[in-house]
Amino acid sequence: MKKSIDFGLDDHPDHPSDERTTSAWAVAITDDCEACDDLRVEVTIEEKGRPGEGVTAHLSTSSAKRLHAALASALKDLGEKV
Repeated sequence: MKKSIDFGLDDHPDHPSDERTTSAWAVAITDDCEACDDLRVEVTIEEKGRPGEGVTAHLSTSSAKRLHAALASALKDLGEKV
């Protein structure tokens, strides 16, 4: 079972003199890890236009909560309400 939650592209503007490439991200819930014995949050990041060539993390709920807290902390540091 795999349930897609959300996906998108980063907000970095395309500019010929910039070395950064646009990246795509996706979040899903999956149960495809037999050794894990539980559901996982799957986070995939890859270069735009190169599907299947990115990096996928299979996070336990505690690791997903840690990532969530880190993103919330970064947003707070930028002055955003979380």
